[in-house]
This record gives sequence, C-alpha cells and structure tokens, in this order.
Amino acid sequence: MALWRQRARSAGERMHVLEVRMDDRILFIMDICSCFGFCPVPTLFSYWRRREVVFPSVTSCQQLSDMEMNYDPEVQLKLSCPESGKVNIKGKTQERGQWSNKVEFLLAVAGQIIGLGNVWRFPYLCYKNGGGVFFIPYLVFLFACGIPLFLMEISLGQYTSQGSITCWRKICPLFEGLGYGTQVVVLYSSIYYIVILAWAFFYLFSSFSAEVPWATCSNTWNTETCTEFEKMHNSTIPENATSPVKEFWERRVLNLTGSIQELGNVRWELALCLLLAWIICYFCVWKGVKSTGKVVYFTATFPYVILAVLLVRGLTLPGAVDGIIFYLYPDPTRLTDPQVWMDAGTQIFYSYALCIGCLTALGSYNKYNNNCYKDCIYLCLLNSGTSFVAGFAIFSVLGFMAYEQETDISKVAESGPGLAFIAYPRAVAMMPLPQLWAICFFLMIILLGLDSEFVCLEALMTAVTDMYPSFFLFGHRRKGFLLIICFGCFLIGLVMVTEGGLYIFQLFDYYCCSGMTLLLFAILQSVCIGWVYETTCSLHPSK
Repeated sequence: MALWRQRARSAGERMHVLEVRMDDRILFIMDICSCFGFCPVPTLFSYWRRREVVFPSVTSCQQLSDMEMNYDPEVQLKLSCPESGKVNIKGKTQERGQWSNKVEFLLAVAGQIIGLGNVWRFPYLCYKNGGGVFFIPYLVFLFACGIPLFLMEISLGQYTSQGSITCWRKICPLFEGLGYGTQVVVLYSSIYYIVILAWAFFYLFSSFSAEVPWATCSNTWNTETCTEFEKMHNSTIPENATSPVKEFWERRVLNLTGSIQELGNVRWELALCLLLAWIICYFCVWKGVKSTGKVVYFTATFPYVILAVLLVRGLTLPGAVDGIIFYLYPDPTRLTDPQVWMDAGTQIFYSYALCIGCLTALGSYNKYNNNCYKDCIYLCLLNSGTSFVAGFAIFSVLGFMAYEQETDISKVAESGPGLAFIAYPRAVAMMPLPQLWAICFFLMIILLGLDSEFVCLEALMTAVTDMYPSFFLFGHRRKGFLLIICFGCFLIGLVMVTEGGLYIFQLFDYYCCSGMTLLLFAILQSVCIGWVYETTCSLHPSK
C-alpha cells in the first residue's frame, strides 16, 4: 500500500510538471500567433477552462484584453504573468493593488508635481523674464505641451495597468528602451534631490533655539568680515563684508571647500539628516500604494496650510506691496527674447514631472474606466495656481527684506537653494518670532520635497516590480529590494554631504535631468503613441 501511494504521488508530480509545461507551450503559441495578427483563443479555451481562471467565449484579442481589465488585480497578475501563480504554496503572493479612491490618486499626483520648483523657481523666473508678461509664454507651453503630455502619460499607465517600462511592451516593444531611460533619470534625481531635504532638516533643527543661529555674527563659525543685518545699509561697512546667514550656510552647514577637487570629510550632521530623510521615504513606500495613498493625505495638503500662513504674514509686512509689484510688473519687451520662451518651456517640463515615467506609474493604479481627462485638467490648474500664489508669499517677504535693508529688491531676489537657505532665512531673522516662521517655512520645504521624492521612488519600484511580478510580489521581496535601493542611494548621496559635496550636487542638478533629455523623451513618446501605435491600430482594427 505504501509503495502504491508513493507511485501515485510521483505520478501526480509528473502530471503537474507536464501541465505546467503545456501551460507554457500554449502561452508561447498564443504569443507567436498574436505576432501574425490573429488570436487562437477559441481553439485553446477547452484547455483553459480546466485551469484556475475560467474565461467566457471571446472572438478577438481586443475582447480578451478588455475582459482582462474587469478581473481583480490578482487575476490580472496571473493573466499577464501566468508563472506568478506557480510560486511556492508556503509563501504568499501579493496583489499589485489599486488606489482605494480617486482622492488618493489626485493627492499623489499633486504631491509629485507640486514641489520645490513651485516655490523657489517659478517666482524667480517670473520677475526675471518680464513679470506679468511671462505668463504669456508660460500659458502657451502649458496648453500646447504641458496638458497634452500630462494626459498622455497618465492615460498610458491607466490603459496598460503597467509601470513606465512594461507599458511599452503593450504599446510598441521597440520603444521599451524609452522606459529604461526614464527610470535612469528618476534614479539619478532621487539620489540628489533628497539632499535638499537633508539641508532643510538641518535648518529645521537649528530653528529650535533661543535665537536663530544665522541672525548674529557672534558664533564660532563667523569671520571678522561678518556684518549683521541692521548694519548692512551703513555706507561705512567694508566691501568684502558677508552676512551671518551666508556664513551659516557656507561655513556651518556645508563647511564649503574651494573646489570640487577638495571633497573633504563627510559632514556627519548632514549625513544623519540624509539618513532620516531616506528612512521616512522608505516607510512611505514600503507597502506600495497602500502606504503611499495614506501618507499623501498629510504631505500633499499640509504645505497649503503653511503656505497660506506665510502668505498672510508676508502681506502684512512693510514693503510687501513693493515686492509684489516687482514680481508682477510687466515688461513687454522681454517677449522678443528667446531665453524667456526657453525658460517657460523648461519650467513646464520640470514642474509637471513630464516624460520621466512617474505619471505613468501613478496612473497604472487607477481603475480602467476612470475619467483621467477631467483629473488632468484639475491637477494642471492646481499646479499652475500654486506656483502663482507662491510668488506672492515669496516676494512679499523679499520686499520686506529690501525695505529693512534699504536696498533694491533685485539685490535680494534669488532662485533655487539660494532662496530657500539664504534669502528667505535672512528675511525670517528680521521678523518678530523668527523661530516660528523659520519652523513653518522649512517644514513646508520638507513636505514639498518629501512627497515628490517618495512618489518618484514609488514609480521606480512600480517599474521594476511590473517587470518581474512573480518574483517581487512574493512574500517580502519587494520590501527587501526597496531597502537595498534606499540604502544604496544613501551611500551614493554621502558624497554630496561632504565639505565639497555642493559641487557634486550641482553636477547632478545640471546634467541628470536636463531640458534636452526631457525634450528627447517627449518627442519619442509622442511619436510612439501618436504615430506608431495609431498606425498599428488603423492596420489592425482588432487591436
């Protein structure tokens, strides 16, 4: 009897192996047939009905594709990758997941596109390029390029239910390399972008003191040429005088060296801040959209509360009106300058996170019949509106600072890190209760940068997971791989928190996500979707 049971068990195992092999062979036959424009589904359904998933009768590949989208995510996973259902029964295969509701999707996309550029780049470009007339080229690029590309990327993810790499396999496999290119840009951007959060954490922790350390010249890192704010407008100060806020940035935070050849030692305080930022990002993403969709309720909404507080405070300061006039005063002659149009187009690509695959990944977690067109219009208007309002909050404070120092606003207006870590902290130090306003400002900077960072990380994980779903969706492998990515990026980022790390940061900022790279991606995506894929659909209506 025992021998009979052993033989029966062996025969059962052989039948299971044979069934798996037949399963793979039939899938191979279906792939070959689909390449020649027809689908052998009716012929093979007698076999498939004995499998785990039972299909109704269909007559075309297009009907099968539409029908697949109505199944649960777990069934869709088995349809797209049948081997994912043959994992070890002792483990547990996770579902790909979807957004719990539309609000999570909207907040996640808003958190991705509304970031630091809305606060420190758009207002500066506006005043630099003719004030109010800058909105003319900005709106032209918004409606001609921004909204169409924005809609195309989200629709691509929603239609294919795949990340930014595997989505091209369903559209045009020849362009799959475009997906790899976008994820390389996302990886590079994630490595250097989070360093800004480390700087902001350093300033935030420094704000919890009896006196903000960048307000006086009595600190150990100050030099003899340091001159406090109330003495800046005095004509007797030396020409090489420096402000305490600049010395705090260069000598206390960075301890900046003279050139890129002198990297120096790692700034352990910045390294700990960088580690803290990566830990927060990890736990925001570690459960996929289940955790990301919940975190964005806070990270995407609370910055608006802080921005509103800073706006009201800025408008009540003396000199705020002069700052706003400087921000919006039109100069029509600037429209003839090609650089103005280039800045407007570049700002659209950057602020809308176009052509880097993040929008595709976020859209892939939508329901198949979601009205993404209406969502895109709302999100685009919200993004541009936030940039416009942020300009009032920033330039009202800069106008106050120019009023206090009795100087021109153009001498205090800066862009990028110079605005966040030099100009605005200087203005905060001149206000009553500077600690409160410094905490509010840097908390807003952290939240704006944080959701952009972890949403990019979620997009990267989505792209990799969709390539090998049977491996990464099994057990805790996705969490382990995410930990490896975060730790590896942290180690690389340590180079940027050295004493000469600012120079490495500037190299990443200039080259890893340049305007020409995004323009090339935009052209290739438009050609693939608008010409190659449309032509294929015209020649093969069943697809």
